[in-house]
Amino acid sequence: MESSDLSKLEDTIHYRFKDIDLLDESLRHSSYVNEQDQSGMQDNERLEFLGDAVLNLIVGHMLMQSYPELKEGELSRIRAQLVNEKRLAAMARDIKLGDHLRLGKGELQTNGCDKPSILADAFEAILAAVYLDGGFVAAYQLIEDRFSPLILSRGLDMTALDHKSRLQELVQTNQNGMPVYTVTDESGPDHEKMFRIQLKVGDLMTEGEGRSKKMAEQNAAKKAIALLDDSHR
Repeated sequence: MESSDLSKLEDTIHYRFKDIDLLDESLRHSSYVNEQDQSGMQDNERLEFLGDAVLNLIVGHMLMQSYPELKEGELSRIRAQLVNEKRLAAMARDIKLGDHLRLGKGELQTNGCDKPSILADAFEAILAAVYLDGGFVAAYQLIEDRFSPLILSRGLDMTALDHKSRLQELVQTNQNGMPVYTVTDESGPDHEKMFRIQLKVGDLMTEGEGRSKKMAEQNAAKKAIALLDDSHR
C-alpha cells in the first residue's frame, strides 16, 4: 500500500507510527495474505486478538471512572453495548477504514470492505498496532477519542440496566401507584455533574445518585426494587 495512503489514515486517527509496518499489517485480511507469494507475510488476526483485549481493558477503565456507582455486572453489560461488532464497524466507517483494507479478490467482489465483521476486526487490529507502536497511553488516547462522546453523552441503550421499567411493572401489579422521580440536588462542574434523585411510590421512598439524571433515577429504582423484593419474602 502506498505510504501516502497510510499517511491519510494516520491523519484520520491522529497518530503517527514509528513502525509503519504495524499499521500495514493491521490492514491485511487473511484473504489477501492467502493470495500472496511472499512467505512470512502476516494477516491482521493476531493484532485483532490483542486489540480486542486492549479495547476491553481501556473501555472498562473509562466506564469505572464514569459510572462509580455501578456494580461489576452492570458495567459488563454497558461495555458489551459499546464493544460489539456493529458499533466497531460504525467507527471503522467513520475513519473510512474500508478504503485502506487489503482484501483478496473474492472479498473485493463481495464488497468485503464494508462487511461489519471485517471492519470491526480491522479496527481492533489498528488499536493493537497503536498499542505496540506507542504504548498504553497512545492506545488509550485513540480509544478515548472514539468512545468518550458515547460514554459522556450517555449515548447508550440502558435497557440492560432498566430498573425503572421493572419497578413500574412491579408497582402496576401490586397497584401501588406510579413512581414519581424528583431531582433533590445537583453538584459539581458541568463535565462531572452529580445528581440526586428522590423516588416516591406508594409508601416507599428511596434516593439514587448518578452522573446523569437517568442514572440517578435508575439507582433509586434499583433500591426500591430491592426493598419491594425484601417485603415479599
